[in-house]
Parts: sequence; structure tokens; C-alpha cells
Amino acid sequence: MIKVNNLKKSVEGNTKEVLHGISAEFEAGEMIGVVGPSGSGKSILLQCLALRESWNDGDYTWDDKTIIRGGGKGARKYRSKCAYLEQNPTLNPEKTALKNVLIGQAGQTSLLRRLTGMVRSDDYMGAMDELEKFGLLDKAHLKAGNLSGGERQRVAICRALVHGAGFIAADEPVIGLDPHSADKVMATLKNLCTEQGKTVVAALPIELAERFCTRIWGIYDGELKLDIKGRRLTGEEKRQIDLA
Repeated sequence: MIKVNNLKKSVEGNTKEVLHGISAEFEAGEMIGVVGPSGSGKSILLQCLALRESWNDGDYTWDDKTIIRGGGKGARKYRSKCAYLEQNPTLNPEKTALKNVLIGQAGQTSLLRRLTGMVRSDDYMGAMDELEKFGLLDKAHLKAGNLSGGERQRVAICRALVHGAGFIAADEPVIGLDPHSADKVMATLKNLCTEQGKTVVAALPIELAERFCTRIWGIYDGELKLDIKGRRLTGEEKRQIDLA
């Protein structure tokens, strides 16, 4: 169980509050779609949940252990349990898909590993296993710069899993992808929840959130206006968050 209580976040020198006291609870295995208009606070919410941004106020609890109390950034050991998937995954285009998976992303692995690329043999096998699961074994030794958008996003997901992430925050993970590639990425994220008990919170277009997610959060002007489980949004609910 993950609990968020009264999350507040300010930017521009801590003068402009962009998240206004958000509170929610969610379980392992849930896939939550975050929907709302541009500028509503979706991206900064995901960064806060993935411990990539500090909180100005609020409490964050994982399995009855409070990791943020009254604001702050959270302990590094918990940041390593989170993955943040950007719209365009930050991969080194000159390194192979396998090497990108092995060296990890900031917050998940040590700076030494990310700079030197030093890995153990069991890490290598684990990375190859994940790439195989997601149909990327034949791409393992291709440079990331030669991969398609959908392939790069799946490499980023493999990277998160290899380095122990149990919680994945994904910011528009299918933006710019063709419908077939988008569906493959969404199915990958969905399977992580249903088959591995991971928790995924993703900013998505409403149509994809309704197709793939077990729960939908509606964000408007930095507030959690809707928390809907197991169904599509009504027309009135979409109007509440300016999506009608």
C-alpha cells in the first residue's frame, strides 16, 4: 500500500504552488491513468511520486513506512525502487540497448556504474532475460540511436525492472508512437501490473487510460478532482477536468 497525504509542490522559487494538497492511496498491481489538460500538473505529480522532485509539504508512506514527512525528497534507498519514464527515454544513443539497460538511470544506480559501465555477470544475464521477455533480444547489441521509439521505451522499461523498480511513473510513454507501437508499450506496462504485481501510474490520453487502466485520476489545476475505478469517465466527469 502506498499513501500520499496532502502533497504540495511549488516551483519558480517556491512561490507558485502547482500541486494543491493531493491525497490518494493505491495498491501493488494497480495501473493508474492520470488524465487532464496540458498544464494541470500531471508531469510534476509523477516526478514527485517517483521521488525525482522534492515535496514542499505532505507525507508519503510505503507499506506503513513513512519516507517523506512534511516535505522533502525521500531516502535514496526508496528512490532506487522507483522508475520515472520520460516522454522520450533518456538513453545513450551510442551505447547498445543492453548497455543502456545495465548502466541504469539516475537515482537507480551508482554514479560510478553509470560513468564506467562496470557490471557483474549476473547483472548481464538479468538484463538479457528482461530484453527477451519484451521481444528485444535481437536488439540487445544495437545502438539505442538505431531503435524505434517504441523499442526505446521498452528498453527503458527493462532498465527499470533490472534495477529493482517496483513502482513506475510514466509521463506520456506513448506520445509520438504509431498506434501499433503504442499498444505494445501499453500492453507491456499492463502486464507488469497483472503478472508481476508492479504499480504503474502513467499520464495518458483519456482513450488509452480507459482501455488499459484499472483506475483513472483526473487532475485539474493541480488538484485531484476524480478517482474512478473500473469504468470509463462520464461526460460530466470529463467536463470537470476540461476534457469534454
